[in-house]
Amino acid sequence: MTTRRPADCWLTDMDGVLIHEGSPVPGAQDFIARLRDSGKRYLVLTNNSMQTPRDLQARLDRMGIAVPEEAIFTSALATAQFLDDQRPGGSAYVIGEAGMTTALYEVGYVLSDHDPDYVVLGETRTYSFEAITKAIRLVSDGARFIATNPDPTGPSNEGALPATGSVAALISKATGVEPYFVGKPNPMMMRSALNTVQAHSESTIMIGDRMDTDVLCGMEAGLETVLVLSGITRKDEIDRFPYRPSRVVDSIADLVADV
Repeated sequence: MTTRRPADCWLTDMDGVLIHEGSPVPGAQDFIARLRDSGKRYLVLTNNSMQTPRDLQARLDRMGIAVPEEAIFTSALATAQFLDDQRPGGSAYVIGEAGMTTALYEVGYVLSDHDPDYVVLGETRTYSFEAITKAIRLVSDGARFIATNPDPTGPSNEGALPATGSVAALISKATGVEPYFVGKPNPMMMRSALNTVQAHSESTIMIGDRMDTDVLCGMEAGLETVLVLSGITRKDEIDRFPYRPSRVVDSIADLVADV
């Protein structure tokens, strides 16, 4: 375990850290309030590309967690920033929800199924055979393949749901083309988040509930990492990974006094 460094910026995952199965994690409201009162920079990160930051702000607000829209950073925003850097003013065929399409519109992208520069796969609850078939044909014809995140499944009250990674695998199997994943655990998303709040990795802490995304992404971006045990990764699973978080705590409530 490493010695903690003074932090002037905090990045935190949302699901499993601040909220869990539709309810706030005890201590989440206090943690965000402490960040706000301290004046320290922070961002709430999520691989969820379905909703816009405004949608997510409203969702958190209903649970009593007051996070401003500008403090929410999604894999859709990271993807849009990446495409804008790579090919400004380009075009994309999108499988996804408003979070993804809005982010692309805001950077000046044209959404089209006619010879697009990119096929962009995001999270959605309405994957259609027609849309996936169109994506396969466009990628086969030369469109570059981008996906927001590699998560194979997502949570729901009824159990696991197929997520972006699973659908990306289907398209890859049909085309022989692997996507470039922009979201966690790609450290690019972490660097994009740091640039958004003008923070430095040496003085930033990443909080997450998954060893294979949050902790890995933070570690590779040079951040101190904190694993909370209120989400996906269990305590007995930590030693299965070849890397370790800087700290392990039960929940976000254990970090309120550290802000």
